[in-house]
Amino acid sequence: MTSTQTTALWTRDAHSLAGMIADRHVTAAEVVETHLRRIADLDPTLNATTTLLTDTARAAADAVDRGDTPPGPLAGVPFTVKNNLDVAGSPTTWGVGAFSGAVATEDAPTVAALRRAGAIPIARGNMPDFATRWHTDNDAAGPTVNPWNASRSPGGSSGGDAVAVATGMAPLGLGTDFGGSLRVPASFCGVASLRMTPGRAPVASSLPGPAPAPTNQMFAAPGPLARSVRDLALVFDLLLRGDSRDPSWIPVHDTPDLAPPAVAVTYDGGAGRVDPEVRDAVRRAADALADAGYRITEQTPPHLTEVTDAYGRLVSTEVVAQRREIMRRIGSAGLNTFLDAAIELFPPLDLAGYMSGLGERLPHRAAWSQFFAEHPIVLGPVSAQLPWPVGYDLTGTTAVATMYDAQRLTIAANYLALPAVTVPAGLSREGLPIGVQLVTAPFAERRALAAAGEIEDILRPRIPIDPRP
Repeated sequence: MTSTQTTALWTRDAHSLAGMIADRHVTAAEVVETHLRRIADLDPTLNATTTLLTDTARAAADAVDRGDTPPGPLAGVPFTVKNNLDVAGSPTTWGVGAFSGAVATEDAPTVAALRRAGAIPIARGNMPDFATRWHTDNDAAGPTVNPWNASRSPGGSSGGDAVAVATGMAPLGLGTDFGGSLRVPASFCGVASLRMTPGRAPVASSLPGPAPAPTNQMFAAPGPLARSVRDLALVFDLLLRGDSRDPSWIPVHDTPDLAPPAVAVTYDGGAGRVDPEVRDAVRRAADALADAGYRITEQTPPHLTEVTDAYGRLVSTEVVAQRREIMRRIGSAGLNTFLDAAIELFPPLDLAGYMSGLGERLPHRAAWSQFFAEHPIVLGPVSAQLPWPVGYDLTGTTAVATMYDAQRLTIAANYLALPAVTVPAGLSREGLPIGVQLVTAPFAERRALAAAGEIEDILRPRIPIDPRP
């Protein structure tokens, strides 16, 4: 293989790499080494990863090349793993220095699923401490840099994995999404992501600790980041297998749509105001779907403000009741500054208010269920604003409120336990990526993936990239 061909490996998606390895056009070892070199070249500047899994990745690649096990659909393909998902033998730090000794004894179910398919964990993705900001920074590893513009945030909390995928450090990343943590970094870094329906993919950790808070159990979901929608679809299929460690896993057998369904387009995502360039990106995506035969109507889903305010109040209440003191003790100054503003924006509820907030989910979910009966897909922005400047979320309650408003549609999907696919929809005049999302009813991921694929086919995202100033 020529050096030019080897260098080009980092530009390929997982499908392409897996095919090249299976056809013996390239070895798994060459693929892994190419991506390790890419990390070595770029990460001193971008800081997307925190721990390299070099030795185990090389050993796994050699095993693939020897044919030690039957080849899976991703045999030899490297991927990164967010630092709140367990990788056996590696610390699960949650971006917190005090957790550097928390070494997992088993893979998280999502990591295990990709390993079964032959994929190879290559590095851990950086994240904000406790996964609690829409920007990726912490005292243990430092800030992750947006490769499109270093002065703009890469988003969070799966920011490290999004940057790694965007710049060719790995074709795939695994992350989580509790309040946009997959979709915001994907949008800001110009890659695709899939937030799965909660319960669709099993979730578990081998580490001791308190049980996840009720909202985390209801609102959070894992999922992949990728350079192509076809890679999202492949990983989605691999993550559906159950795991006895998660009693909440739900087996669902779905079928694809026979014809393109109706799409409701919301240009501001419930924000009330939207950057004109974001509006243009949503319009480009809507036009692409119309060209593909989808029926497009401009229609905002119900109760967006009520739904997202309920999310904010419930999460604030749980943070103050369960985690605020430990976050204050071992969290970063940035985390605590952000939390102070968020709690001021959404003061904690008393017990009656908390119970009411949980109970309100049922009528809100019913209203959206009826909406999906008429409009099976909702298309809108991930953020109604362009990627914000680094540090903007630490400038006070007004800034946090602005960010929250910009992400109403994103947060609604969490509160309502809905899946969503993010796909790039072009660049701003300054060259900043703008992502859109397709939100569907629970367990209708394939519907969102099919529509996202149509958008991708027409708009042709420009990734991966070399970092820009």
